Amino acid sequence: MADVRFSPNQQKTATISAARTIDADETGTVFILDAAAGATVTLPALADGLRYKFVVGAAFATSNWVVASSEGDNINGIISDMGSTVAGVPAAGEDQINFVNSAETVGDWIELIADSGNSQWLVSGACTANGGITATDPA
Repeated sequence: MADVRFSPNQQKTATISAARTIDADETGTVFILDAAAGATVTLPALADGLRYKFVVGAAFATSNWVVASSEGDNINGIISDMGSTVAGVPAAGEDQINFVNSAETVGDWIELIADSGNSQWLVSGACTANGGITATDPA
């Protein structure tokens, strides 16, 4: 049997199947969203060096997966919508990013990087179908 070794730089992964709040010490983790129904995942308070990635791991049909800022009104950036009509999904002072049920595709993703000096989360990502990811400020 071969000796298996892991690089100290290997990325951490975790599966999420229900609502939860992410901890600051989970920075650098790729979270795989894997449940038949979506839920809300809340980011920790902004702090230098925090970075999280969220990827659709299984189709869901009853409700959206939502990634929400704990502070609100501070998610900024752009997500590439690669559907039949290629477009950008802008985020400007948003509360949350939504993986939209019935429009999601396995592999759709977002990444959020904390920029605490400017009191914001910087978002980037991509979705396969038009409307697969949205940025909203419901409050």
